[in-house]
Amino acid sequence: MSTVDIVIIAVYMVATVGLGIWASRRGAQGTVSEYFLAGKNMFWLPVGASVFVSNIGSVHFVGLAGSGAITGISVGAFEWVSAFHILGLGWILLPIYLKSQVYTMPQYLHVRYGGSRLRVMLTVLSLAMYVLTKIAVDLFAGALFIQQALSINLYVAIVSLLVITAVYTMLGGLKAVIYTDTLQTLILLIGGIMLMIISFAKVGGYENLKTLYMQAIPQTTLDILASDAFHLFRDPINSDLPWPGMIFGISILAFYYFGTDQVIVQRLLAAKSLNHGKAGCIMAASFKILPVYMFVMAGMISRALFPNEVACAEPSECLRVCGNEQGCSNIAYPKLVLEILPSGLRGIMIAAMLSALMSSLTSIFNSTSTVFTIDVWKRIRKAATEREMLIVGRITICVLVVISIAWVPVLLSSAGAQVFVYVNSVLSSLAPPIAMLYLFGVLCPRVNEQGAFWGFVVGVAVGVTRL
Repeated sequence: MSTVDIVIIAVYMVATVGLGIWASRRGAQGTVSEYFLAGKNMFWLPVGASVFVSNIGSVHFVGLAGSGAITGISVGAFEWVSAFHILGLGWILLPIYLKSQVYTMPQYLHVRYGGSRLRVMLTVLSLAMYVLTKIAVDLFAGALFIQQALSINLYVAIVSLLVITAVYTMLGGLKAVIYTDTLQTLILLIGGIMLMIISFAKVGGYENLKTLYMQAIPQTTLDILASDAFHLFRDPINSDLPWPGMIFGISILAFYYFGTDQVIVQRLLAAKSLNHGKAGCIMAASFKILPVYMFVMAGMISRALFPNEVACAEPSECLRVCGNEQGCSNIAYPKLVLEILPSGLRGIMIAAMLSALMSSLTSIFNSTSTVFTIDVWKRIRKAATEREMLIVGRITICVLVVISIAWVPVLLSSAGAQVFVYVNSVLSSLAPPIAMLYLFGVLCPRVNEQGAFWGFVVGVAVGVTRL
């Protein structure tokens, strides 16, 4: 990177941390409501931006683009299906959550079904899934890009990122997270759209991409790309993403993530009114159209331009290119940024990718600490003061960071090095029983605590066995 790139990244880092500290000072931070729900006083623009950018993390830059490079556009269905579920969250689920006056999703199960078994079991499962599919993956994906850009050790990159993000998350709570998310959404959209335009110009447009992508076979392999690479609806029997799975399977995952996940719902619970929450959902759902073009097709363009590196097939060759014998599809987007962008624009794009990573991490840190503090610690220490709960929330962030770093090596050998495949493999096994708890809880008043609990136990047991 040039001096201009480094200056741009440094300015961005200072601006982000400064905004986070300013937001943490704006208003009282001594109450649980202020720290975990930003005082329930956020208007629609930062709420919508935070919902979008909390979901669009470094796993999209690295994982979604990498899967697009390997399989074509079908993986983009995850994004477009999700847009409808964000709207469903705003119009169907959010009114119920707001009326229940809850801080966390496990807390809602206690309100709906009664008893404590479901709440405790979901809390434990949620915390495990945050480590398995959120924190560790975002850390790995973001650090992988920094490693490509700066040629530094993967773990040095991870620790550096954690120091920056953990500081203002622990100090400022959800208000600091949402305000910094708004800045990061702006940078993310500018950088992503800019690279998308330059990439399509470089490859000669969409029609030329269709030709070059099908010819992008590395010299070290004779593998032929599937002829349905540019189809969303694929063969129901033999394809990598059959159309029934795309419609029904992805819908279950999308309902779980955008209807019941603490990270997403917590942003809407912080809205000053139901109408502001709905407006935020419209904004976030509209933005979900873009990732197919910004990430999936960008990954495909990267393969078309750099087939020997992005699509390497020989373990020894992959080890030389990216340090991972499983494959190098994850470097598709970073390589595009580093190879085709001129000085200055490259710095903006790297800042955009850091925006995605930091926004995801801060959102997950805050939501995880909320779940543990409200649903675990408050039950252990029923007389806990608000000051004690705030301290516990901050300590929880530190503990989860350590656990997540320890899990990163597992990702290096998972799912053929496709991060997006790894994430959805875990979710496909563990998310459906969680989704059903909320779906039947909302739609079927006659479902009781015993039926919900044992159905959940069986569903989780089957999912863990399958996983």
